[in-house]
Amino acid sequence: MTTEPESTPEWFDHANCLGVDVELFFPHQGESGRGSHTDPAKAVCAGCDVRTECLTYALDNHIIYGTWGGVSERGRRGMRRVRRLAAAS
Repeated sequence: MTTEPESTPEWFDHANCLGVDVELFFPHQGESGRGSHTDPAKAVCAGCDVRTECLTYALDNHIIYGTWGGVSERGRRGMRRVRRLAAAS
């Protein structure tokens, strides 16, 4: 069984990270979410025109690894928790 690859979101063509080494956004296991390891990725995201779309994409698609929209794994975990609590209210 062959599956088609997911299409790239339209906003991705406007992202600051386009062409940047992906390892910057996906540090080695155990490093993500720990301050200086995510700072370079967050700096790339800081002035990005599609930062909000990127973060929303990661949250909506339950992406748990890497820095997306300038937010680390740990930061998104907290955001997902808040979303769940808000939905339960």
